[in-house]
Amino acid sequence: MQTTTEEGPRTTGRSAATRRALQDAAQEIFARHGYAQASIADIVERSKSSVGSLYHHYGGKSGLFLALWETYQRGQEQRAAAAVAGAKERGVTEPIELFVAGARAFLEGCWENREVARLFLENDGPTGFDLVRRGRGQEWVRQNTKLLRVDDTKPSGHVLVTMLTSVIGEAGREVAACEDETEAEEVIEEVCRILVRLSG
Repeated sequence: MQTTTEEGPRTTGRSAATRRALQDAAQEIFARHGYAQASIADIVERSKSSVGSLYHHYGGKSGLFLALWETYQRGQEQRAAAAVAGAKERGVTEPIELFVAGARAFLEGCWENREVARLFLENDGPTGFDLVRRGRGQEWVRQNTKLLRVDDTKPSGHVLVTMLTSVIGEAGREVAACEDETEAEEVIEEVCRILVRLSG
C-alpha cells in the first residue's frame, strides 16, 4: 500500500509530462501540415510517446486537437481577464476602455502564439469543431455584454456587442498573419481605435 501511495505522484507527473509532450508535438505538426494532413504517426514520433498514450489521454487526433485548442483559448481568456483586472486596479472605469484593454491583450496573444492562432483561426479542424468554436464565441459575446454593460434585451445592444466581438476575432487572424512585430503592433493599435469608434 505504501508503494502505491509513493508512486502515485510520479505516475501523475509522468502522465502530465506525456500530455504536455503530445500537445507540444501536435501544435508543431498541426501548424506545419494542418489538421487534415497531420498524421498520428508524426505526432507520436515528435513527442517520443506512443500511439497508445495518445489514445489513452485524448481518444485520438480530434481529441488532441480540441485539447490543444482549449489550452490556447484558456490562455487567451486569462490574458484578457488579467488585462481588464489590471486596468480596473489603475482606476479605469469606462466600459469601453476596459473592453479595449482586454481586446488588446487578446490580440497581443494572437501575435505571441501566432503559429497556433493561425491554425485555430482558419477553417481546418475535426468534424464538429465549428460548433464548439461557435459555442465559445457565444459565451465570449455574453461576457463582453457584461463588461460593456450593454442591455442585450434590446436588439441594438446585442448587435453592437456581437459586432465588436466579431471584429476582435477577425482582427486576431490579421494579427497572426503579420510579417513582423511592428506590423502586428500597428494592426493592434488600429483595431483598438476602430473598437472605440464603433462603440460610440
